[in-house]
Amino acid sequence: MRPTPPFLFHVTGCRMTDLSSPSATAAAPPRTGTLLGLLRGLAVWGPGILVMLADSDAGNVITAAQAGAQWGYRLLPLLLLLIPALYLVQDLSARLGIHTGLGQGELIRRYFGRGWAWLSLLNLAVAVTGTLITEFTGIAGIGEMFGVPRAVSLGLATLALLAVSATRSYRRIERAALIIGLFELAFFGVAWSAHPDVGTVLHQVLDQPWHDHGYLYLAAALIGAVFNPWMVFYQQRAVTEKGLSPQDYASEKWDTALGAVLTQCLTAAILVAGAAALSGTGGIDSVARISDALVPILGAAMARPVFAAGVLGAALVAAIVSSMSLAWSLVELSARRASVWFHILYAGCIVAAACLVGFSRDLIALSIAAQVLNAFLLPLVLGFLVILARRALPQASRPRGPGFAVAVLALTVICGVGLVGGLSGLLPLN
Repeated sequence: MRPTPPFLFHVTGCRMTDLSSPSATAAAPPRTGTLLGLLRGLAVWGPGILVMLADSDAGNVITAAQAGAQWGYRLLPLLLLLIPALYLVQDLSARLGIHTGLGQGELIRRYFGRGWAWLSLLNLAVAVTGTLITEFTGIAGIGEMFGVPRAVSLGLATLALLAVSATRSYRRIERAALIIGLFELAFFGVAWSAHPDVGTVLHQVLDQPWHDHGYLYLAAALIGAVFNPWMVFYQQRAVTEKGLSPQDYASEKWDTALGAVLTQCLTAAILVAGAAALSGTGGIDSVARISDALVPILGAAMARPVFAAGVLGAALVAAIVSSMSLAWSLVELSARRASVWFHILYAGCIVAAACLVGFSRDLIALSIAAQVLNAFLLPLVLGFLVILARRALPQASRPRGPGFAVAVLALTVICGVGLVGGLSGLLPLN
């Protein structure tokens, strides 16, 4: 088995794991006490929560706020119903990483061949570019909110991300940005203080305009915002880099479950805030407009700075985490000169995303379109994930039975809604 090349250490800032060593996937020593077991369980936490918080990025904020502003509380059930599906997808990803010691790209290469593996990498590169577009959209919108020209904010963001890649300081920046991104939690306060009328919520929840193309398109965008393809690649490799063993799986499940609930509740809070503060406006036309939802609890003076800090922090975390997933996958498929190819590919994705955002007339529409793109990319990612869960996992750890069949059916329906909604928005049918 090919060992992890040294480049992976440089790209991610993580410790290296030699997957050719039997100890890489060996079971951890038996736990000797309740306290020790608790401490070890807490030490496992990290990949699941981080990838979920990275999912609460600028694009997620924009899409959820637009959903609330345009459709009130109607799309709230969709967000909450996606929690089990999100947990299932990321749990399968973590389970594959823990039990095989391999990343998603490497498993696809082994079980499907190099051609399919490179197709999955191309799919991932497109998804990462889409994510960078949404992050740049948020950054440009925040800049314009404070009178900073788009060329300046995008130029600084591009240089910052390229510098992070060149200086290999992913982990330090990631932690700092994650703390800053926690300002997004202010939306929980907005949702709590909004006190939405129960009758209005029930009426809108039961009034589902599935015949409306705009509604379906926004539903597809929310699905794409929840299921970013790079999340599967990141968490699967992250648990292997952390050296988690099958004995750590129970703790990692809680890590993943907490992350899934937290990110979806945060997205739901943003939607509720948008519905309470912006409903009836016909939708948001700028990123700055979303900050108005924070005014009732923070005041006019603090709403914009807190919103700006939260979005910028979340955008930076998502950019870093998604780029790490791309780096890991490229390393798995091409150990030789992987460093050079990663920097070329990553720089190309950043520049393309920045240019597209720089010349865009409607940042909100562009960000939502990038989320719909994720919905189109999702079937390939989930297809590989489900098949690998049945083929690559040890027999005792493979998902099976009626419950798994229902889960696969649910994922198929989600993909179908995403595809139909995306196409109905792009190519409206009479």
